[in-house]
Amino acid sequence: MSNERHTQMWAHGADMVVGQLEAQGVKHVFGIPGAKIDKVFDSLLDSSIELIPVRHEANAAFMAAAVGRITGKAGVALVTSGPGCSNLITGMATANSEGDPVVALGGAVKRADKAKLVHQSMDTVAMFQPVTKYSVEISSPDAISEVVSNAFRAAEQGRPGSAFVSIPQDISDQPASGNILPSNAVPQLGSAPDKMIDEVAKLIAGAKNPVFLLGLMASREENIAALHHLLEKTHIPVTSTYQAAGAVNQEHFTRFAGRVGLFNNQAGDRLLHLADLVICIGYSPVEYEPAMWNTGDAKLVHIDVLPAYEERNYSPSVELIGDIASTLDKLAHKIAEPLVLSPRASEILIDRRNQRELLSRKGAQLNQFAIHPLRIVRAMQDIVNNDVTLTVDMGSFHIWIARYLYSFRARQVMISNGQQTMGVALPWAIGAWLVNPGRKVVSVSGDGGFLQSSMELETAVRLGANILHIIWVDNAYNMVAIQEEKKYQRLSGVNFGPVDFKAYAESFGAKGFAVESTAALEPTLRAAMDTQGPAVVAIPVDYSDNPLLMGQLHLSQIL
Repeated sequence: MSNERHTQMWAHGADMVVGQLEAQGVKHVFGIPGAKIDKVFDSLLDSSIELIPVRHEANAAFMAAAVGRITGKAGVALVTSGPGCSNLITGMATANSEGDPVVALGGAVKRADKAKLVHQSMDTVAMFQPVTKYSVEISSPDAISEVVSNAFRAAEQGRPGSAFVSIPQDISDQPASGNILPSNAVPQLGSAPDKMIDEVAKLIAGAKNPVFLLGLMASREENIAALHHLLEKTHIPVTSTYQAAGAVNQEHFTRFAGRVGLFNNQAGDRLLHLADLVICIGYSPVEYEPAMWNTGDAKLVHIDVLPAYEERNYSPSVELIGDIASTLDKLAHKIAEPLVLSPRASEILIDRRNQRELLSRKGAQLNQFAIHPLRIVRAMQDIVNNDVTLTVDMGSFHIWIARYLYSFRARQVMISNGQQTMGVALPWAIGAWLVNPGRKVVSVSGDGGFLQSSMELETAVRLGANILHIIWVDNAYNMVAIQEEKKYQRLSGVNFGPVDFKAYAESFGAKGFAVESTAALEPTLRAAMDTQGPAVVAIPVDYSDNPLLMGQLHLSQIL
C-alpha cells in the first residue's frame, strides 16, 4: 500500500491562496483590487467567500479587525501593490496595538522586477514588519499554503494582532502545486504552575486593598466565565482598560470602579493608587501606560498568555503565564474567604456608584443647545441595550463614553486606546454587523473622525447593513484642542468648517437625521434606531466642560 501523498495541481497560485483562505474558515474578504493582485480577486468568485469591495484600504483592515475581535478568528484584507499596501498600514498598526487578529494579503510586482524601478514597486514586507506580528513574502508557489497558514497562526495565537503576506504577481498568476493545510485550532495552554498560583493566593489573603486591573485579553469569550467566578469568589474591587469594556457583569458591578485610560483621574485610578496589590489580568501596557496608574507602592501580579513586557513602571512580582481561564479557575479555588473592603476603598466605590445614579437621574436635565456630552451619553445608554454592539471612534466623545456609558457584555463595545486611531468606528461597525447581521450596531464618532472614513457609508448602503452612526458635531478636533489649551493656552490647527451631515448621508442613500433642539435628542435617536439599514444622526455638542475631564471631575459640578 503506497504512502505517497497526492499533490494537488492549481491552474493559478491565486486559486491556492483562496483555497487556503477557505480552509481557514474565512467568510468575508475586504479590499480593493489592482493589476498585481486581481487574479486573487478573480479566484474569489469561484469560492464560498464573500468579497466586499471597500472605498479605502485602511478601512478594509478596520473591518477585518472587527471580525477578528468579535470572533477570535482573523479577518482578512486584500489589496493591490504599492499605495494599496501603504494605505493599509494604519489599519494594520491599529489592529496590532488593539490585539485584533487580521491577515492582510498584498499584491507585489513580479519577482523578476523586484530590483527594478517599476510601477508600484515597494518593499512592503519591510514596511509592515514594525507594525505586525508577521510579515513575509511568498517566494515560491510551493510555499503558498505554508506562508498563508502561518500568517493566520501568528495573527490568532498569543496576544492576537496583524499579519501581512506579500504575493508577487507571478506567484498569483502562474500555476502552482501543493496541498492545502488544515486549519488547526489554536494550541491550548495549560494553567500557570500551581506553586505560583498558591503564591498569588497568599498575596491576596495578606492584602488590605487588592485591585483587579482587566485588559483586553480578560474580555475574550473563553475567559469571561472564569473571570466572573473569580470576581464573585474574591469580592475584590475591579477596574478595566477601555479595551476590556463589558468584562464586568452586573453581579459585581457595585465593586466596579469604571474604566481607566488617557487621563489619570478616575475612581479606578484612585483604587489603583490606594492598592497594595494590583492583579493585572490580560493587560498590556499599550492599553494604559503604567506610569499613569502605578505609584510603585503596590505589588504587581501579571496574569496572561504571554510574559509581561517589563518596563520601569511595570515589573511584576509574580507572573502567572498560561491559559487565562484555567489559571483564574485555579486561583478562585484557592480563595478561602471574600475580601472585606477597607473604608477608603468603600468610599471610592460608593462615590462612583453615586455618580452613576446622579447621571441616571439628572443627565436628561442638561438642556443647553448645543447639547452637553452627558445628556448625549444618557440618551445613548437608553438605546445601547445588551442586544446592540457599539463601536467608538477617537475624540473627546470617546472619553465621555468610556467613562460614563456602561456595558455588561464582553466585546459589546469596541473602543480604541492602543493607537487612538481616528476613523475606526464606521468600518468597525460594518465588520461587526457582518459577523452578526441580526444585531443592530451603533457607531459613534466626532465630525473630524467621521470624515476620515465616511466614504464607507456607500459600502454600508450597498450591504444593507443595519447600522446607526452618531456624529458629535463641534467643527473641531476637540480632544487635541483641550490638550493644546492646557499646555499652551491657545489653539493651533484644530478648527474646520461645517458639513450638512443629514444631506451628506442621504447623498449616499443612507437615512439622515439632524438633532435641532435638545428636546429632539431622544425622539430623533429612537427614530434613527427604528430605521432598517444605514442611518446617520448629527448631534451638535457643547464641549465647554471638557477641561474638567483632565481634573478630578465629579458630576455634581455640572449636574
